Amino acid sequence: MTKNLTVGNPALLILSFTFPLLIGNLFQQFYNMADAFIVGRTIGVEALAAVGCTGSFMFLILGFLMNFTMGTSIITSQRFGANNMQGVRRSFGSSIVLGLIVVVVLMIVSILTVRPLLRLLSTPPEIMEAAYSYIIVILWGMPASLLFNICSNSMRAVGDSVTPLIFLVIACIINIIFDYVFILVFHMGVEGAAYATIIAQLVSGLLCIPVIVQKMPILRIARTDLRLNRKEAWEHVRVGFPMGFQMSIIAIGAVTVTYALNRLGALAMAAFTASQKIDMLCSMPLMSFGTAMTTYSAQNYGARKIDRIKTGLIQCAIITCSFSVFMGLLYFFFGRFFSALFLGAEKEAVELSYTYLKINGLFYIMLAWLFISRQCLQGLGRSVVTTAAGIMELVMRIFAAITLSFFFGFTGICFASPLAWLGACIPLTISLVLVFKKLDRQSLAEKKANLYVPI
Repeated sequence: MTKNLTVGNPALLILSFTFPLLIGNLFQQFYNMADAFIVGRTIGVEALAAVGCTGSFMFLILGFLMNFTMGTSIITSQRFGANNMQGVRRSFGSSIVLGLIVVVVLMIVSILTVRPLLRLLSTPPEIMEAAYSYIIVILWGMPASLLFNICSNSMRAVGDSVTPLIFLVIACIINIIFDYVFILVFHMGVEGAAYATIIAQLVSGLLCIPVIVQKMPILRIARTDLRLNRKEAWEHVRVGFPMGFQMSIIAIGAVTVTYALNRLGALAMAAFTASQKIDMLCSMPLMSFGTAMTTYSAQNYGARKIDRIKTGLIQCAIITCSFSVFMGLLYFFFGRFFSALFLGAEKEAVELSYTYLKINGLFYIMLAWLFISRQCLQGLGRSVVTTAAGIMELVMRIFAAITLSFFFGFTGICFASPLAWLGACIPLTISLVLVFKKLDRQSLAEKKANLYVPI
């Protein structure tokens, strides 16, 4: 069930590894879209706005958790590429212990601060209680998210992207079923949609455990692997925390956008929420390639195959940039149709959503390069560099959300993401060139001195 990405054709390996990730992410977006569709079409536009206005806060908290577990799994992947199987198990155990510590802290902080933050974000009074009811359930369910993210990221670290896909598909089906049951049968409103999401995540996480125990001995840990020493903790924290903070930095920008949208009213929020759900049909495949690039570069870095990493990066860039151009054209010509699926007869909201899709679609090629360059650097363990790029992304997003929205309203907000992508791509590209030059020199020195030691 594991896959070694250090041998074979890079493009074919990346594609075969990405395809299950792509299908899984599309399924995940499908049930997220089902949430929005059911909420928007059965409860109303205000309910959809309530769910949408919590998105940035969820991104801030859950984004940190997801990226932290992804960061710790990079160490797992590097050790797998270096054929250090005992180190793989120690890394998995360390990820579990550190993840539990992180999730407890996040739950305490977020649950205590969620309502004041919703007020700080100028959440419209008419959707305040619905927004709070939705987000508080999601926050209490964070352990379920942790369970699936640790297990799935560790599976992917050793080359298995298929098993997490299977469980994610099952979770999607469960989520949609419970959405209908809780919202349409039990009339639980947006809170019902949140419970459906948590149940789906819990099921997908629990399904991973017997597979790891029975079919993946490389991840079958003992009690000793759960004993966290200072060296193991630092090695994982130095990658995991910068990746987590990087996502939180990006999320702060999203919070700023939410603040600007709330000033424009519930209609603008509903249009933006629908647009982001549609936008995910492009960004999630690109994110899937980025995730594949993380594992690919991490395993090959562990095996010290630097030229192979560069070849895979170039081939992946060609594939993702071509896809991004296609999706940009699709949204330009059919954006109104996609928007109307979520917003129904709200013509003003549909036009706002279409504006978002047109503007963002023009710059998808930057998003493609952002994902694969950032994830490649993360696989190489350069998470501090990607955090710095996240700060640039934050600055540009805040500028658009606050300044451009003041002069151009919703259209100004639509430029927040493209400007953020540009702000991140510049330092990432420069860093990538410098890192590869440094690794080439190190690789040459290791070959001459025969100093290679497995990670």
